[in-house]
Amino acid sequence: MSTIDSTKEVSDGRFHHLMGPEALPAFHDEIEDVWGRKWGAADEVGKLRTVMMRRPSAGLQAVRADAYDAEMGAFVDPDRRWYWTGEELPDLDLVNAQYDGFVAALEAEGVEIVFAPDLDPSFTKAVYTRDPLVTVPGGAIIGRLAPRMRRSEEQSIAATVAGAGMPILGTVTGAGLAEGGSFVKVRPDLAFFGTSVRCNAEGGRQLGRILEPYGIRVQTVSLPGYLIHLDMCSVMLDDDLALVNPRLAPYDYMSALWDLGIETVDVHPDEEWSTNLLVTDRRRAIMPAHLERTAEMLADAHGVEIIPIEFREMLKNGGGLHCSTMELARDWS
Repeated sequence: MSTIDSTKEVSDGRFHHLMGPEALPAFHDEIEDVWGRKWGAADEVGKLRTVMMRRPSAGLQAVRADAYDAEMGAFVDPDRRWYWTGEELPDLDLVNAQYDGFVAALEAEGVEIVFAPDLDPSFTKAVYTRDPLVTVPGGAIIGRLAPRMRRSEEQSIAATVAGAGMPILGTVTGAGLAEGGSFVKVRPDLAFFGTSVRCNAEGGRQLGRILEPYGIRVQTVSLPGYLIHLDMCSVMLDDDLALVNPRLAPYDYMSALWDLGIETVDVHPDEEWSTNLLVTDRRRAIMPAHLERTAEMLADAHGVEIIPIEFREMLKNGGGLHCSTMELARDWS
C-alpha cells in the first residue's frame, strides 16, 4: 500500500495550477455568487432592502428624577451612561410602542430587518445602529465610536454583520473616530464625511484609505460647534435632491452638493429634526408625524411621498429614525 509524498505536491506546480489562484472575476463581480447577494449600498436613496436595528435599551429605566440638570434641560447620569432630554422622565411603554411602529412601517415597505442582540443595560444608546459602521457597495466598514459609554458596541455590530453573511471590508483602528451618522453617500464614487466632536480627521483618513481601492472618494467637511453628525443637518432624498438645515449644515457641504447639480431644500425652521428621516426609495421616506410642515412642503413642492409615524419619545434619547437604522442592502448596479 503506497502513500503520497507530500513534498511532491509542494514541489509539483501542477496541483496548484489546477486549484488556482483565480483573481478574476473581481470581488464585486462575483459577490452574489460568493456572498449570496449584492450587499451594501451605493447611495442613500436606492430601494431599501435590509436594515440593521437594535431594540431600545432596558437601561433607560435607570433615568431618574434627581439627575435633572436645568441648565442642560436634560436628565444626565453622573457616571455618563445615559442622558435624556426634556423635563419628563422616559415613558418606556411609549418608547417601545413607537419603536414597534417604526418596525411595522419598515416591514410594510418590504424591508428585511436584521436585529443586533440586546447588550448590557448600560448601553443606553446602542439603539442607534447607524453609528458603529458605514456600508458601501460590497460590504461594511466597522467604525470606532467616540463616547466611552458606547465603546465595544462595535464588536457586537461586527458579529451581527458577519452573522448576516455580509462582507466586512475594513475596520477603523488606532486613534481614528468614525461614526456612520456622519457619512453620506451622494454618488457611487463620492461620499462626504463630517468631522466633529465625534468624528475626527484620522477616522476620515482611514475611511478614505479603505475605500480608495473601490473607487470611492471620501471628501471631508467640518461640522459647526458641537453638531455631531451630518445626518442631523442633511439627508439625501433623491440623486438630485437633499433636505438640509441651512443653520447647521456646513456651507462647503451645501456648495459641494450644488456643484454636483443637487438641489437643496430647507427644513421648516421649527422642525430641525426633519433631516433625520429614513428614505425607503427615491422620494419616499418615513418621517416623524409631528414634523408635518416640512413633510407637507416636501410632498407639495418636490413630490416626496411621506410615511408619517409617531417617534417623538425616542428623539429625547438623542437620535431619530435615520440614527436607528443602518442599511445593509439598497439596490445598486
